[in-house]
Amino acid sequence: MTIKVAIIGAGLIGPRHAKSVIANPATELVALVDPMPTGSTTASELGTNYYSTVAELLNSPDRPDAAIVCTPNHTHVPVTKELLNGNVHVLLEKPISDTLETGRSLLELAHAPENAHLKLLVGHHRRFNPYVRATKSILESGSLGRPIAINGLWTLYKPESYFAGNGSWRASSERGGGVVPINLVHDIDLMHHFFGPIVRVQAEKILPQRSAPPHDADEGAALTFRFASGVVGSFMVCDATPSPHNFETGTGENPMIARSTATAGDAGDGSDFYRIFGSDASLSVPDLTRWSYDGSAEKSWSNPLKVEKIELPDHAAPFDLQLAHFVEVIRGQAVPSCSGEEGLRALIVCEAVQRAMRAGQPVDIEVDLLAQSKE
Repeated sequence: MTIKVAIIGAGLIGPRHAKSVIANPATELVALVDPMPTGSTTASELGTNYYSTVAELLNSPDRPDAAIVCTPNHTHVPVTKELLNGNVHVLLEKPISDTLETGRSLLELAHAPENAHLKLLVGHHRRFNPYVRATKSILESGSLGRPIAINGLWTLYKPESYFAGNGSWRASSERGGGVVPINLVHDIDLMHHFFGPIVRVQAEKILPQRSAPPHDADEGAALTFRFASGVVGSFMVCDATPSPHNFETGTGENPMIARSTATAGDAGDGSDFYRIFGSDASLSVPDLTRWSYDGSAEKSWSNPLKVEKIELPDHAAPFDLQLAHFVEVIRGQAVPSCSGEEGLRALIVCEAVQRAMRAGQPVDIEVDLLAQSKE
């Protein structure tokens, strides 16, 4: 049976999700919800019905089986709660919320006995990216030996137009803006996906580059991480510098952000954003180059490294794969790749990063999601 899906939010991400819904034979796009006048135009362009509020949608003939929430961060929890209370499955764009308190309250509602039949997924769609799937497969195969460390980068330049108009919330820390909850949260989730939970963070804030006001949200930091598994990591995040070292530029996933021409070149061309180090080999991403001493008499810096280029499994679009996964979860054919719990775990680390930036001290993080992080 076809699953009726509504898109909540007509901003940058909503129409991209809508196109996946339209293209999937298992789903039908029944409505677009957005309070802004431009929402009606977007709905018309997508060939679907328009409603200005979730309440209107739930009381309409176009009531959905499932919804994809693509609204500003500070509205994620109230919108998702309204949908769950309306007996609708939800795929919620990251982050799960703008505060830990409201994020935890959402999980409590989702876990209530009366909602046991409903599914809540958090839209960390990069788990479905082919470069991520290839990296995860390499790690699980043991090809790198025991993972030791990761070095990562998310650095680029956001223009003023990104913060204008309906995007003004992105410049406000109180409204869930800033590079940590908007962008770093993706990388935190992927590092959890690769290595398990982060249990300690340290952060040094970068010099601000934008005028305040209107900007008071974080622009970036130099970070260090420790994982429960013993893996350690360093990371640089900044949205105020021209740079090709970020997920979008490296993979070409976001059509709004130009892909680095260097990425299509030879291995080791300098456009990578992750470097993963293991006891037997290291791996750079997204060029998927593996470096090892395989075939040498011994592992030694005096021997030449063997260089291997690993092929992508496919070029399937992450949003399409995520939607297909959402359908499987709703039908009981799969467990969520990124559950509400995993979404909250990424948010907890982001909050710890922000506290570490303010305090200039390391912050420890409980593995137990219901526990409070240590001050």
